[in-house]
Amino acid sequence: MPITDVVTDPEALTLTVVADFTVPVQRLWDAYTDPRQIERFWGPPEYPATFQRHDAYPGGRSAYWMTGPEGDRSHGYWEWVSVDAPHAFEVRDGFAREDGSPNTELPHMRMVFDFAETALGSRLTTTTHFATLEELEQLQGMGMVEGMRAAMGQIDGVLAELRDFAADRATQVQLIGESQARVSRVIRGSAEQVWRAHTDPELLRRWQLGPAGWSMPVCVYGAEPGQELRTEWQNDETGERFGFAGVVVEAEAPHRLVSTERMISPQDPEGAESPETLNELTLTPVADGTLLAYLITYPDAATRENVLATGMADGMESSYARLEREVLIG
Repeated sequence: MPITDVVTDPEALTLTVVADFTVPVQRLWDAYTDPRQIERFWGPPEYPATFQRHDAYPGGRSAYWMTGPEGDRSHGYWEWVSVDAPHAFEVRDGFAREDGSPNTELPHMRMVFDFAETALGSRLTTTTHFATLEELEQLQGMGMVEGMRAAMGQIDGVLAELRDFAADRATQVQLIGESQARVSRVIRGSAEQVWRAHTDPELLRRWQLGPAGWSMPVCVYGAEPGQELRTEWQNDETGERFGFAGVVVEAEAPHRLVSTERMISPQDPEGAESPETLNELTLTPVADGTLLAYLITYPDAATRENVLATGMADGMESSYARLEREVLIG
């Protein structure tokens, strides 16, 4: 059990939990900032968490739910206040309604996570600040301490698997909820480099290509909200052509880019017959580069299944490998 101390201070209105781990600070930090990892221990074993969004930068937001044994869901959110990687971060933590909006009928808290090096590895000190003594006692009565013990008891297993994480850079696809998919990959480059590679048309033409013999004659891209996006690929031998069009919804360089997307073709140049997706790109610095998390929201589960069945993940892996080889490293 990693937790070594739990201190309640009713005068300071704080609950402090201290946990020790036999891994470097950076590895522990990465486990908390990678949505694929934190969702494996943020909830107790019988209430596993699913993170829809996880922004490890000031002003960012995390949205998650925990699923109970009967399929019931408890929703929560973080609002990221400050980040000093890999030493500390602070969030406002609260309960949420099903649509993700804050549930003001339940307490919200300020949580500070401090990561420190020790002789045996690292120590995480989590200090939760409450607004009133009544709220502190209410959360304790709801089993907050017991839940944290059960949840953090899973971290050692996750950290052990991270030893081989750097070697496993292949693009991963995870189904989220009923109609979303998260594509994840560690890219060998800084967040600023990866951001520019995703928003600069000149760079996109160098790595976001199709099979051999295909070119990208049209590439209109950028990172300004409201800006129209358009990419088109062409088979230079047959003239076959397809592409994607959309618009930038939200941009927070170099961390987060949200856009719509629909498939276009010569027969349907505006994508009127194509289902539209919402694509949320999040870039998070990690020990071996930048974690790219790409959450795609489809109109329904059937559309998600059809798109994934086309080999989308393999195509994205080829592109990301080319990005590293020809833009970031080569």
